[in-house]
Amino acid sequence: MNITVQKTNSPKAKPENEEGLGFGKIFTDHMFIMDYSVEKGWYDARIVPYGPLELDPSVSVLHYGQAVFEGLKAYRTPQGDIQLFRPEKNMERINLSNERLCIPPVDVDFCVKAIKTFVDIERDWVPHSEGTSLYLRPFIFATDPFLGVHPSYTYKFIIIASPSGQYYPEGINPVKIWVESKYVRAVRGGTGFSKTGGNYAASLKAQKEAEEVSYTQVLWLDGVERKYIEEVGTMNVFFVIDDEIITPALQGSILPGITRMSVIELLRSQGKKVTERAITVEEVYLAHEQGKLSEVFGTGTAAVISPVGELNWNGKKIIINGNQTGPIAKQTYHYLTGIQNGKIEDKFNWTQKV
Repeated sequence: MNITVQKTNSPKAKPENEEGLGFGKIFTDHMFIMDYSVEKGWYDARIVPYGPLELDPSVSVLHYGQAVFEGLKAYRTPQGDIQLFRPEKNMERINLSNERLCIPPVDVDFCVKAIKTFVDIERDWVPHSEGTSLYLRPFIFATDPFLGVHPSYTYKFIIIASPSGQYYPEGINPVKIWVESKYVRAVRGGTGFSKTGGNYAASLKAQKEAEEVSYTQVLWLDGVERKYIEEVGTMNVFFVIDDEIITPALQGSILPGITRMSVIELLRSQGKKVTERAITVEEVYLAHEQGKLSEVFGTGTAAVISPVGELNWNGKKIIINGNQTGPIAKQTYHYLTGIQNGKIEDKFNWTQKV
């Protein structure tokens, strides 16, 4: 399938202050679109000027939520090149989400090609400053105009892009996390492992309540026994207890993060012990009481590595590592971002030039 290109006649002014970009607030000049029908499969791949979409009010995604999305970044290297970080893994993961949401699969290689073509056109939008990147949001949604609970027969795949800075205002400084005991986001057998909007809609109430008491994010517990740690709202989570780095195992209710996978591979390559297993909030608090909990940090595309300085579980607060960024989180952040932005040699072959 060829990709046609229609460039805008009215390019936007690029942000002058890259330090104040924020996250996901500004969008580039173009977007990638392709359509799906049962008769044609995926077809009409095109890059067009960024703008509103025209949809029928009955379109099924608005009523039944059949949609998935991904998030990845394009980075500018010191040499001025543009590169991506493991884009094929994002397209493999979108197909996992597609399968769960009854959305037809996409061709991974073609979608990586589409991402590269799109980023090449928008390369002037990739910011230059430390800690910045061009955030890419591929997403797919159902477009059948009917009111009935049934998988759609038509879809749109779209990619938009946003020059962005740090996801959390704290940056690499520790964040405060609220351990959620009241609400449930996902259970095994549900859609927790999929990157679908419904998971995030289900998390908003807890997130809002946490923010009202000055906590940055929510740490979710399992939806059945309410004691096993799963993930933070926008990140997978790691605990350093003694000389072991522990992260909850993937059992169908948490997102299989690309950054999570990369951190595990990176730490193991350095000879560190990384264990994927069930871990309870009680175990974490006991390890803290015994002086064995030295670090907690989250991993995700948006924040990369985010140290956790405080946990609050049912009103019981603990401070981790004196509310300071620990050595493992700090070293992992610098090594991983160094690979992403081309300042450190990529011995894993994770990056791809645009």
